[in-house]
Amino acid sequence: MEENMIIYQKESDFSNLKDPIMIVGLPGVGHVGKFAADHLVEVLTPEKIADIYSVHFPPQVMVKENNTVDLVGNRLYLANTEKRDILILVGDSQSTDPAGHYSLCEIYADFAARFGVKMIYTLGGYPTGPAAADNFIIGAVNNVSLISALAEKNVQFNPAEPPGGIVGASGLMLSFAKFRSIDAVCLMGTTTGYIADPKSAKNLLIKLCEILEMQVDFTALDEKVKNMEQIVEKIKETVAGEEENYPYAPSSDDDLVYFG
Repeated sequence: MEENMIIYQKESDFSNLKDPIMIVGLPGVGHVGKFAADHLVEVLTPEKIADIYSVHFPPQVMVKENNTVDLVGNRLYLANTEKRDILILVGDSQSTDPAGHYSLCEIYADFAARFGVKMIYTLGGYPTGPAAADNFIIGAVNNVSLISALAEKNVQFNPAEPPGGIVGASGLMLSFAKFRSIDAVCLMGTTTGYIADPKSAKNLLIKLCEILEMQVDFTALDEKVKNMEQIVEKIKETVAGEEENYPYAPSSDDDLVYFG
């Protein structure tokens, strides 16, 4: 293990997992992947089996509701479902530098190999810009044989898309998985990319559940969608007010503030 990584792992026997898969949902465009994976952790009530800390994360702690703090890091959970066991990687941050992305993805892929994972699904957002995003899912794979089954589920595959590639763990994990002979898919929900987007996360999670033939409760995610829609309406009202008071204010079609 790299000396700049600190991993606290639960000491248990995980050698007999049932058809295990791994789902990776870390912060990124619109927090689409993070919202989706965090929701799975919330509804599947999995067991936390590892904490991952690194000097490649921001020098920061997260303040909880009870005013205590947690060091910024990522967490690996194990959920036992009727059909399969699911490893879920979630967290507070991705690496702040390129070297860290490679080091951390090496750690994540090692976990997948250690637990006998044969399929990895990474979740992320596909930015469409200020125009309203259509609700569809873009896919990328590390094995061309995976495309046909996903296309039947209406995952879209367009030549060389995304044109700028996939930055961060959502993309890198596909290559690191391939090095370990693990199939991997990146599923990206369309989003404007300028605000946190739980609605896109829900669309993405619905598609993932369809692929995995599993059902989850979306109540908590629906509440996040409702809250975000209210925030967007307030932003629109503010922008409209600025247009009335300032003749050179940006038009309502201009970019919204990007929250990450």
